[in-house]
Amino acid sequence: MADKNKQGEYYSRPAKLGKWEGFKQFLWNSETSECLGRTGGSWAKILLFYVIFYAALAGFFAAIFAVFYQTLDDQKPKWMLDNGLIGSNPGLGFRPMPEESNVESTLIWFEASNDHNTEYWINALNDFTKMYDTKNDKDDKEKNRVDCNFDTYPKEGKVCRVSSSNKFGKCTKENKYGYPQSSPCVFLKLNKIYNWEPEFYNRTSDLPDNMPEDLQEQIKGMSETDNKHKMIWVTCEGENPADIENLGPINYLPERGFAGYYFPFKNQKGYLPPTIAINFERPKTGVLINIECKAWAINIHHDRADRRGSVHFELMVD
Repeated sequence: MADKNKQGEYYSRPAKLGKWEGFKQFLWNSETSECLGRTGGSWAKILLFYVIFYAALAGFFAAIFAVFYQTLDDQKPKWMLDNGLIGSNPGLGFRPMPEESNVESTLIWFEASNDHNTEYWINALNDFTKMYDTKNDKDDKEKNRVDCNFDTYPKEGKVCRVSSSNKFGKCTKENKYGYPQSSPCVFLKLNKIYNWEPEFYNRTSDLPDNMPEDLQEQIKGMSETDNKHKMIWVTCEGENPADIENLGPINYLPERGFAGYYFPFKNQKGYLPPTIAINFERPKTGVLINIECKAWAINIHHDRADRRGSVHFELMVD
């Protein structure tokens, strides 16, 4: 009988505690030396497990990234030209771009007689052309730039000095790029693709049928042995018959394209992409003009939908 009573006492229910008392006992139980339901030894084992687990996890990812970075080169992409996402068909970029608040727009719209209205476009071009100011010869030497021409290409590791602003005719900071005179300038540059080299139109038989006639005549008028054939040519024209009529005369400064000695781009120190200025002499005012500019080389293909080898923008002068 005594054993029976003793057994009943062993399985008796613990005293019922209130919510606050139960919570305090959960935080610290002095009878069992448990904190949050676990003893110090139990917490130490859990802590040790997670330290080892996360250290091993961090080490695993560190090893993966270390191996991955061994396959990369700081100076050139791993996948180039047709093997890369960019491909081997460069496009054109234009400046000035509309304000960032209207990022999807390609419209250059200004009122020539309004200084406040033209200020944004002039300042945008000032910022863009600043890098092409080559008045500081010491700075050019530090940046590895040398003078080039069609007979003198840069040596390995050197880059060609881009035409300074005094070769852009009226498309200069001093002339406010022609905007107050309703004769705006737009700068074009070829998008950089690592190790891409243009194939030039060295023979008139290579000229495509869809090349504008005036450019064909210009190339045909050159001797086939003339090194000046080594150009990526550029044309700009209205997209539609009405745009062509409203666009007016165009000047290409300092020349009608990008010289071949600027290529290929290999991430050289001090490299600047060549640029040309397109001066629209007398575009019709108060009319929206759709303009398409194209780069021309044998290995540049044009696709208006994907803007390959070309760039589109609109011009409106009030």
